[in-house]
Amino acid sequence: MTCYRLVTLIFILFLFVSCEKKEDIKTEIAWDTYGVPHIKAGNMEDLFFAQGWALMHNHANKVLELYGASRGRAAEYWGQQYLQNDMLVHTLEFESLADEWESQQDPELKTIYSSFVKGINAFLEANPEAVDEKFKAVAPVTTKDVNMHGMYVVFTRFIGGGDLGRVQQRPDMGSNTYAIAPKRSASGNAMLVQNPHLPWWNEFLFTEYHLNLNGKNMYGANLVGMPGIAIGFNENLGWSHTDNTIDNADTYELELKDDGYILDGEVKQFETSVKTIAVKQEDGTLANQDIPIMKTVHGPVVNKSDDKVLAIRMVGMDRPNMFLQWWKMLNSTNFEEFESALKMAQIPFWNVMYADKNGEIFYLFNGLVPKRTQDAWEYWDRIIPGGKSEDVWTEVHDYADLPKVKNPEQGWLQNANDPPWTSTIPMTLNPDDYPGYMAPRSMTFRPQRSARMLLEDESISFDELVDYKLSTRLEFADRILDDLFAAVDASESAKAKEAKAILENWDRESDADSKGMLLFFNWARKFGVWNNSNYAKGWDIENPNTTPDGLANPEKAVQLLEQAAIEIETKFGDMATPWGDYYRINYNGKNLPANGIDGSLGVFRVAWPGGSDDNNMYVGGGDSWVGVIEFGEQVNAKVLLSYGNSTQKDSPHYGDQLELFSKKELRNAWFYEEDVKANTKVILVRTETGFETKQ
Repeated sequence: MTCYRLVTLIFILFLFVSCEKKEDIKTEIAWDTYGVPHIKAGNMEDLFFAQGWALMHNHANKVLELYGASRGRAAEYWGQQYLQNDMLVHTLEFESLADEWESQQDPELKTIYSSFVKGINAFLEANPEAVDEKFKAVAPVTTKDVNMHGMYVVFTRFIGGGDLGRVQQRPDMGSNTYAIAPKRSASGNAMLVQNPHLPWWNEFLFTEYHLNLNGKNMYGANLVGMPGIAIGFNENLGWSHTDNTIDNADTYELELKDDGYILDGEVKQFETSVKTIAVKQEDGTLANQDIPIMKTVHGPVVNKSDDKVLAIRMVGMDRPNMFLQWWKMLNSTNFEEFESALKMAQIPFWNVMYADKNGEIFYLFNGLVPKRTQDAWEYWDRIIPGGKSEDVWTEVHDYADLPKVKNPEQGWLQNANDPPWTSTIPMTLNPDDYPGYMAPRSMTFRPQRSARMLLEDESISFDELVDYKLSTRLEFADRILDDLFAAVDASESAKAKEAKAILENWDRESDADSKGMLLFFNWARKFGVWNNSNYAKGWDIENPNTTPDGLANPEKAVQLLEQAAIEIETKFGDMATPWGDYYRINYNGKNLPANGIDGSLGVFRVAWPGGSDDNNMYVGGGDSWVGVIEFGEQVNAKVLLSYGNSTQKDSPHYGDQLELFSKKELRNAWFYEEDVKANTKVILVRTETGFETKQ
């Protein structure tokens, strides 16, 4: 036998043994002490089947509720109060779009969806007691449900969220992220911070997974109901997303005439159709309701008055493979593979921040940016008079056109929902090199705080990076208190001087035990933090991280401090009442002291208010998934899912991480097999129909 034939035979035998070994991998779900599913499988079908099962174990009722709403049938299942939601789903024609997508999607994504849905339905069949009677009508789930839920979240909550009013203008609904290069890292390893800020309810909830496919570890989180991992890491690299300042939805105001609308001075007819849906009545019967659907060249009509309509146009309707792109990103082993996945351009929104084991760091202003005729940001950042066909864009910018930074000289990258220009300080991206509509020019106090922490540390350790992530210090306080104190000293207000004494002793943080935060918070709300006219020097792109500064009206600032002090003293009896006595976490029966606040005051640890009563204000969202990852010989990662890994009423993991959140602590990510084994509560093994407990 020749040497060539011998080598060939050995190679074939190696492949045969490898394939046999992969087929021998048993599909298992190991549940750890925080309710995280560690899923091991030898092939993609089994992996996503197990993910679907695990999702329902932790969120069965929530998933069915969300899918029912995304179907546009919530009013049929649960009553009139869901009618507006259903009307939107059908107005945007998600049902027919889902059929288009299913016919166009890559076979690999179809396999992912079908396996995921099989796992969901297998759980429902095996565990009917896990589902409330209210939600059983939604089962069984289909791949169309997964498509429509993805559309619902991406288009109505993010791309078109502001235009449609769906986001409800929640404060600081966004995220933080860092990438640290080896030159700035104390260990010489690249590091990454993942930190989305979203509401703590419904379709914004994250759930956590550890996937192991043929020995390859993949870890991270995704929104409840979605397959795969959307913010994640493996042994070689990781990425995060933040909401970017991208304008890829436009609302047009159109004048009505002769049963049509005016375009370029002429009357154009609407495309019209009617969708009939069922609506559950109070007595339990169903009544049919017709939904008139009107379309223009701009897009579907989402609002109508006697003489005008509003029509919306959104990018991404022609991109059916976004979840395949996330899967490709998760399976990448180096930057070249990761960038190849990014160039698929299927994910229409969200910045990307990246770091890897080779020491590469990268930031991308990701998304689909329309090619527009008018250059100015201000032209598009409004309801656009829709009479001109030239304002109806049809193309988007290529990947090559988007702002991006790789391995900057500074050794770090940050984004806290600021435009791409300030991803590094000093700025390496020049906004003049891009169309004016690409992104606005601004840097609020949270990204200023973000940049300051990195600018002031030449050698950042992993533990320091964790501390920066959890920092509750107020950039706004550091910026303005010297001016406020000088104004108080120049005044004759005894009450303002009392307040000043409290603020001088305050640590300028919003920790639960911080005394002075409550007083400063009350003053800052009255002051109007981001009204440029309130400052002696307004925000300036030449000094993006040190402006605005100074008080335009010191006397008024003192008067507002007097008012704030009297209010706090009257209500609480003490101007130095600790912040956590007032700001609380109230979630699934847990009532704990909170820390942080919305990012408008320059806090990196975001926990924005979602409600209040006579005595307290309560966290409604902010820090959701948190991951701090170091890419050394082995991955070192700390994580937190603030509200826990389950929404099932009887689960011990429904809110079990809130105490860590309250204490500003993260937990170890159990990424390697020995760590998973040491922290496993129960193991489920795959059977022909589902899973059973391993004995």
